[in-house]
Order: sequence, then structure tokens, then C-alpha cells
Amino acid sequence: MQQLVFATNNAHKLEEIQAKLAGRIELLSLDDINCHDDIEETGLTFAENAAIKSRFIYDKYQVNCFGDDSGLEIDALGGEPGVYSARYAGKHGDHAANIAKVLNNLKDKSDRTARFRTVISLIWNGEERFFDGAVEGTIRMEPSGNGGFGYDPIFQPDGYHITFAEMSLQEKNNISHRAIAVEKLAEFLNKF
Repeated sequence: MQQLVFATNNAHKLEEIQAKLAGRIELLSLDDINCHDDIEETGLTFAENAAIKSRFIYDKYQVNCFGDDSGLEIDALGGEPGVYSARYAGKHGDHAANIAKVLNNLKDKSDRTARFRTVISLIWNGEERFFDGAVEGTIRMEPSGNGGFGYDPIFQPDGYHITFAEMSLQEKNNISHRAIAVEKLAEFLNKF
């Protein structure tokens, strides 16, 4: 079975992607390859940040790998939080503060359309390829649900009456932005 390093230690992301790639390849995390470097995301787009991660791992370890960057884009906020989604309220990964800031910034807005977007940068046998996915939806007035992570409690995908946080992992994996991008990645990897 081929090995592929995912440039993350985010357990939620690993779980989501492993579920999509089950039986296809062996997915390794940064911990699995003893990489404890802080890979700073300095890009201005999701594609740039994804490439920073994959290129760092490939250059240092010479292994097939991929990095991703994802975020929430809210139309009424000019695409914010965008690439700053994880640190929108200041501290990286403070989901409650990030959600509170989004809801506060939207309090006087009637347009609540948004999308989650993911871009994957894969380096396979030294060649880089990009795969993307997006899911459209709206931002709820208040959080609902205990599943998922990040903005999942306030994001309601189009065609559903529940948030990502109210869905099972399997339900979310069937429609999420990351799932769409990973499916494109998996289609590519199935050629080998």
C-alpha cells in the first residue's frame, strides 16, 4: 500500500480524510514522520498556503505528500474570514471566539450566504497538482450542534436544514468542501 503524508496534525482533518481514502493508501500525519516544525502559513490564498505545507514536507523529507488549506468565505464580509479562518478572532484555533466574531460582524447583515472552500496541494513523485472543493450555504443566527469543528455549528449547507455540527461525520463527509477536494485527490491517486 502506498504511503502519503498529510501535512497536518489536526486529528479532525485526518479522521475526515482517512474515512475518504480508506483502503486506498496509508495516510501518515506529521507526527508519524517525526516532523515537529511549525510550518507558517504566510500565503494570501488557500492554494498558496496549501503549497507552502506540501513543498516544505517534500523538500525536507522527499516523500509523497499533500497539504491543504480551508476556510469560510462569507459574501457580506467580502470573503472574510477566508485564509484567516483559524485565527480570525486573534488566537489560532479559538473556535468559540471565531464564531462570536463572525456572528457579531453579521449582526446587521441580511445576506448570510457563505461557502467553505478547500484547496489541496499534492506533490506526487516530485510533481505538484492542485485539487479544490467548495460547498455553498448560509450562516445561522446562532450555533447549533456539537459535532465537527471550527465554524461547523453556524454553517448550514444549501439543501439542508441542519448545520455541519448537527451531521454525523459520514453525512458531512458526503458533502463537505474537503470531501469534494479529497474525492478529486483520490481519483488521481487511483491511477497509480
